Amino acid sequence: MSIEVKNLLKEYGEQKAVNDISFKVGKGEIVGFLGPNGAGKSTTMKIITGYLQQTAGEAFVSGINVNEEPLQTKRKIGYLPESNALYYDMYVREYLGFVAEVHQISQKQQAIDKAIETVKLNVEAKKKVGQLSKGYKQRVGLAAALIHDPEVLILDEPTSGLDPNQIIEIREVIRQQGKNKTVLFSSHILQEVEAICDRVIIINKGQLVADDKLTNLRKNSTGQTKVILELKETVDEEVMSSVFGKSVSRINPNSWRFDTHDPEKLKKEILQLTLQNNLNIVSLQSETTNLEDVFRGLTA
Repeated sequence: MSIEVKNLLKEYGEQKAVNDISFKVGKGEIVGFLGPNGAGKSTTMKIITGYLQQTAGEAFVSGINVNEEPLQTKRKIGYLPESNALYYDMYVREYLGFVAEVHQISQKQQAIDKAIETVKLNVEAKKKVGQLSKGYKQRVGLAAALIHDPEVLILDEPTSGLDPNQIIEIREVIRQQGKNKTVLFSSHILQEVEAICDRVIIINKGQLVADDKLTNLRKNSTGQTKVILELKETVDEEVMSSVFGKSVSRINPNSWRFDTHDPEKLKKEILQLTLQNNLNIVSLQSETTNLEDVFRGLTA
């Protein structure tokens, strides 16, 4: 396994920022690391990268214990922290050259050119870092994380500050990197996670609450499908409740939500109700459980 976390614990006084979590991420996996603010995501990432010492437990990168071989593990990791600290007075190429020297890269200029091309920084490459927009600063941080061609990528909010077009470009960069690297990234943009990942890990209040493929999480979160009905007319709530019981709830005066294990059967019952009461259907559609529903169910 490229990343392995065993019974990780991080305490600040009486507060447990990370509370006995364990997980593994293999090569070629792109895994979304999710949780509310303060759940312990950034703390866990800092421990894996060796920037923070855990209270108990172990973290391994490519089979190497992070505490026992900190320099060796850092060589294998590309890390984009949430803060993305940069030297604003340095030019983009100058800064990436500095990072390349830290990693002792022999073919420095080639590595700089490749990193700039990968994250589409060409247009801004001659500017000082401090002159860049927030989105391009984020790209500089990502280029610095990639410049030494690491085995493992740890990305904390990699699309922060990017516009929609830039997000699509960086999403593709992450997807391409995930073909031969291990990628663990956090994001509050759940659509991004759904677009890139097959698997997600969710923590809440320092504890692991989910670790599974997206398809399984959607299936197991409620086991139900949402059906949304919009009528032309306004119907009394008692009429709906008398037929469908607790499975129905009003969204607005003319729209209703149903939770069901059998959407096709439910739709037939809705059609029968509308025919009996001379009601006109504006729309009737099923909605599968998305990652936002899963996330809220596990962390709300």
